[in-house]
Amino acid sequence: QVRLVQSGGGLVQPGGSLRLSCAASGINFKLHAMGWYRQAPGKQREFVANITSSSDTNYADSVRGRFIISRDNVWMRTYLQMNSLKPEDTAIYYCRTTRQSLAYWGQGTQVTVSS
Repeated sequence: QVRLVQSGGGLVQPGGSLRLSCAASGINFKLHAMGWYRQAPGKQREFVANITSSSDTNYADSVRGRFIISRDNVWMRTYLQMNSLKPEDTAIYYCRTTRQSLAYWGQGTQVTVSS
């Protein structure tokens, strides 16, 4: 059974930083790409970043240069370091992976950027 459990997030002022964590189980983690998505109120869920099994990374234009995705294959975790946060980064953030063509999602973590 694939399970993704998220932690981190919260309230931060504009310009601040937060780190999200996603712990995976039920998969051979080192073989799987991991991704982060977000959904703001009234908007569709959108891609934020992903990291392949070989640690190649890809970012949405809106976060490139501010966010960093990483992975730890020993602890089976992926991280999203978010710097220089803006109010428009406010959303529920989800981690994601796939196995046998099925997508699995974390439970979601609220990130609020506000003064």
